[in-house]
Amino acid sequence: MNGDRMAEEIRGIILKGVGGLYGVRPDHMADRAGEMILCSARGLFRHESVTPLPGDEVILRRSDAAGEDSYVIHEILPRRSSLIRPAIANLSHLFVVIPAANPKPDLLMADKLISAAEDKKIEPVIVISKRDADAKSAAEITDIYRIGGFSVFPVSCTAGEGVAELHGYIAQEAAGSRVTAAFAGVSGAGKSTLMGALFPALQLKTGAVSRKIQRGRHTTRHAELYPVDCGGETCYVADTPGFSMLDFARYHAIEPEDLPYTFREFVSCIGNCRYTKCMHTKEEECAVLEKMAAGKIANSRHGHYCMILEEIRKNPQWKRRKDERK
Repeated sequence: MNGDRMAEEIRGIILKGVGGLYGVRPDHMADRAGEMILCSARGLFRHESVTPLPGDEVILRRSDAAGEDSYVIHEILPRRSSLIRPAIANLSHLFVVIPAANPKPDLLMADKLISAAEDKKIEPVIVISKRDADAKSAAEITDIYRIGGFSVFPVSCTAGEGVAELHGYIAQEAAGSRVTAAFAGVSGAGKSTLMGALFPALQLKTGAVSRKIQRGRHTTRHAELYPVDCGGETCYVADTPGFSMLDFARYHAIEPEDLPYTFREFVSCIGNCRYTKCMHTKEEECAVLEKMAAGKIANSRHGHYCMILEEIRKNPQWKRRKDERK
């Protein structure tokens, strides 16, 4: 690398961080676009208890203590969102992957992921994988989330169904702004296989599904972003093992009164109930319950809302925030 050709300041995005070193992909460098610069972070971040995360947009500067081509992360630009487990910043989309079968679909886990995404202003997109394994199940799940106003994509990587439509959606989203996306769901849902089908250049490892317990095995150990071409735009997709084991009540401190806002089907009803402090569980003249009775909210979504609300109530605010700092 020729030092005199390097800019004094470089803007880029962190792709990964391991052992105090970070791989940063420059945004605009005519001769090095797409390369990754390995660098450390300023000690100031550690003193301020700030940890750079994959997905962070950063400013690099030359390191005075190292060679002419060495850089350090000088500034972390304001985050639009951040998650604790997995540790990742600035996600724009969360693709919630729900298997139609093998393993059995876990809609409660899916709704926890969706709620966490909504709370962080991350757009949840529903992907129903393994459509070919159980077409009836796939259709039922599709109805649940389309009624709720979500973008839903039933796919079969084996049969090649639905993958092109999902790729087209991502390309359309990327045309308007940077897409940084994660694929989340229970182990064995086929997340890595789906990512490979969408972006063949990716070389992600996929774990075999155990026939005995019908649960996949994690093959990745830390969050890492991969730049991919999507309709002529560069998107970033994350391999995030932590999403499969997301502990919603512990690591996403949504308050009980805020939870209804993370169920998008409920939002138009808020303020229209008989009781000002209605929690939309079993109260009389509840607008949410009336909407559900009219078939405009799936019963499973409301049931899971009640279960999540109970989980949150069992974990006091002080305990959740204490656990977040661990």
